[in-house]
Amino acid sequence: MGDEPEFPKKHLLVVGDRVLITPEEGDDRSKVGLYLPPTAVDSLQVQSGLIVATGPGDPIPDPTAFEEEPWKVRKIEGRTRPLQAKIGDRAIFFRKAAVEITFEGKKYLVVPHAAILVLLREEFPV
Repeated sequence: MGDEPEFPKKHLLVVGDRVLITPEEGDDRSKVGLYLPPTAVDSLQVQSGLIVATGPGDPIPDPTAFEEEPWKVRKIEGRTRPLQAKIGDRAIFFRKAAVEITFEGKKYLVVPHAAILVLLREEFPV
């Protein structure tokens, strides 16, 4: 019984064009100073939060799929169009599009990239 295999620590992998967000709760002002209108906050139309993970992006179709020789064996590589959102960005997004999950006791929102209205990115000059 003492020789059981040790499994690696679990972590979340975000798929497709989705982002994983730690939500900001409550205030009509986000942590970075953006004001959200009372009508949006009251009805939970929009919400803000910190992006903690992103998926690889939208899949791009294989342009060689319609070649003249369909019997030809070829290596198909998965290609994706990268997302505009990056880890560390603050996002304002449509709350209705978000799916709430809990992972290891912490609340997250999974949001499709298309539901993000605004990104706030702090870039430091080189």
